[in-house]
Amino acid sequence: MFDRSTSSGPRDDDSSVSAGPLTGLRVVSLEHAVAAPLCSRHLADLGADVIKVERPDGGDLARGYDTVVAGQSAYFVWANRGKRSVALDLKTDAGRRTLGNLLSAADVFVHNLGPGAVDRLGYGREVVRSRYPRLINCAISGYGVDGPYRDRKAFDLLIQGEAGLMSVTGSPDEPAKVGVSVADMCAAVYALSAVLAAVLRRGETGEGAFIDISMLDCLSEWMMAPTYHQLYAGRQPPRAGARHNMMVPYGVYRVGSDAFVNFAVQTQQQWRRLCEQVLRSPELIDDPRFTTNEARVRNRAELEPIIQRHFRALTEEDAQESLRAAGIPTGAVNDLKRLAEHPQHAARARWFEVDSPNGPVRALRSPFNLDGVSDPASAIPGLGEHTEEILADLRATRPSG
Repeated sequence: MFDRSTSSGPRDDDSSVSAGPLTGLRVVSLEHAVAAPLCSRHLADLGADVIKVERPDGGDLARGYDTVVAGQSAYFVWANRGKRSVALDLKTDAGRRTLGNLLSAADVFVHNLGPGAVDRLGYGREVVRSRYPRLINCAISGYGVDGPYRDRKAFDLLIQGEAGLMSVTGSPDEPAKVGVSVADMCAAVYALSAVLAAVLRRGETGEGAFIDISMLDCLSEWMMAPTYHQLYAGRQPPRAGARHNMMVPYGVYRVGSDAFVNFAVQTQQQWRRLCEQVLRSPELIDDPRFTTNEARVRNRAELEPIIQRHFRALTEEDAQESLRAAGIPTGAVNDLKRLAEHPQHAARARWFEVDSPNGPVRALRSPFNLDGVSDPASAIPGLGEHTEEILADLRATRPSG
């Protein structure tokens, strides 16, 4: 099993490229959709050997979302590179025994099946703790392992609503969900962090851990700034579209006829420079309606049209140039084509190719950027591609199994 004291992570005195810091860590992931797969993919990015357990009849449900990446699902390709896929029929005794054998040789067990599913397979919390005392058991669910919502099924859309995210997202007339699976990704990041912490603690104590990751818990944590407004001011920030609901001016403004500029004013110095150098309206600085951020938020209906009229007369390039010259943080409002061609990604060599059952596909390098650690050899696994390899390894290590 993994021992961080003997792992092959980078040393301060060694500038050569080395294996990932989690090399030697074995992860068994009973996963689907996004939250658990993204967590285990990031463990693989850091060098862990991730064994993805899938149903023989179709595998991870994300495989069937679409066929846009050379005949493969965009979500699946994104969240599952660098793993080995084993197809097990967990409805059979043999399949469940094989899962147990995999867990006996694992360091981490990550799972996000529906409520009670892992318990019904015979691998609930107490069983795992008893049989595999060194195993780090990470359960990801919508609402957690207890409480009145514990048995409810949950998807990203539903958690965005339950966590209040939709109440502050969208236009004043209508709530909206965030355009990516932010609740899933939020849970994946907290699961990853908790697993890494548990690995460190096990290195000291020798003991495994149970980790209870609730998507609602995770996204609610990210909602605390607006929630404090409700708790202490008695009101929640209103939906403000592409503008900030607690800072003004902060957000997207139209320029020309069909483009946008994005900028943020966070300090009084920036507000002063915006008025003097960009808007050419120094009288706004000390206007009692706009002297502080709180005043500007209260009177945004009067201030926003003034700002918008100025920028509507500019091109995107002129608007960004004037803001940068004044020291106002600004950026583009890119579509996905412009993101894929972003010059910063090109300069930092962020794109590379990974293998897949249908040929090489483009991928972004892991954002961890650990000095001295290269991207591990990654590929998108075919359904059950590594079943024989993994079962042969089990037979070799457990000849009587």
